[in-house]
Amino acid sequence: MNPTGIALSAAAREFLTLPRTAAFTTLRPDNTPHVTPVRFTFDASTGLARVTTRAGARKARNVSAGGVAAHVALCQADGFRWITVEGRATVSDDPVRLAEAVDRYTARYRAAPPAPPDLVVVEIAVDRVLSLGL
Repeated sequence: MNPTGIALSAAAREFLTLPRTAAFTTLRPDNTPHVTPVRFTFDASTGLARVTTRAGARKARNVSAGGVAAHVALCQADGFRWITVEGRATVSDDPVRLAEAVDRYTARYRAAPPAPPDLVVVEIAVDRVLSLGL
């Protein structure tokens, strides 16, 4: 178990380092789901997932609305193997947090993420993990 209380198998931790995309689900203001493909990183030691995006992107605006909309899910799949991480999300434009998110993204995907002028990081404090085949 990591310090956040989320237990992950070695296979699940490894799967979350592969350079794959995930479906990122947030809730719109009318409570309908907004699902979009994203690249993300997961820090198993802290239980923190990160998604970089534009501040004006629908996913960032949904999370910024707070309340129920701040509870999000990321699902990465490969054939019949999949893992979903869920938790409360926040949006930050803090330069230190952005730099860490960009560094982690670059390490995972071997290329820097897009860098629009309104770049933010969505940080997800993972409190639930669901998986199959891992």
